[in-house]
Amino acid sequence: MIEDQYEEGSHSQVLKNIPGIKNLQQIEQLETTELLRANDLLIEHYGSGHCFTAKDICFMHKSWLGSLYAWAGNYRNVKISKDDFTFANPEFIPKLMRDLETDFLSRYTPCNFITDKEMTEALAVVHVELLLIHPFREGNGRVARLLATLMALQAGLPLLDFSDIEGRKREAYFAAVRAGLDREYSPMGKIFSEVVSRTKKIYGVK
Repeated sequence: MIEDQYEEGSHSQVLKNIPGIKNLQQIEQLETTELLRANDLLIEHYGSGHCFTAKDICFMHKSWLGSLYAWAGNYRNVKISKDDFTFANPEFIPKLMRDLETDFLSRYTPCNFITDKEMTEALAVVHVELLLIHPFREGNGRVARLLATLMALQAGLPLLDFSDIEGRKREAYFAAVRAGLDREYSPMGKIFSEVVSRTKKIYGVK
């Protein structure tokens, strides 16, 4: 499977990619650049009344990584784990994504809730459920945060600031994802409440 192949000469650090880049730092920089480009594109693409679907999530992934990886936008065919935690088995991903759409995306998007509590609940639940599936070979966290940003924009917020999640609260973030296995969303709700509060403070929004 091409999604599980590495660039020759990269010491198994860089997945096989369309430009043929072998340097880890270089591919990571390019991924970041492409994410910023995709972010602008998708903000223009999705309006405040849009109800997101599994197809939209694949489109986000393809829009971001389509120029780098042949498997971008497609569900993974390989098993993925982090530490002692194993994400959904690949054979179940199509059904799980349909369930995500039916049970959660249709309920929580468009994200036009009135109160911050309702909004952070929507962000937390969708975020956790998507990350537990981990539908793609790479980039699941960033796609999940991109979806959260688009949902927040629907609710009238500025671009969310995830700096703490990507920094000092990284372990708490992963613990909140794992709590979702028991349908316990309050840890992620607390994290998103802090994200929203910090974002509002940065942009001067009341």
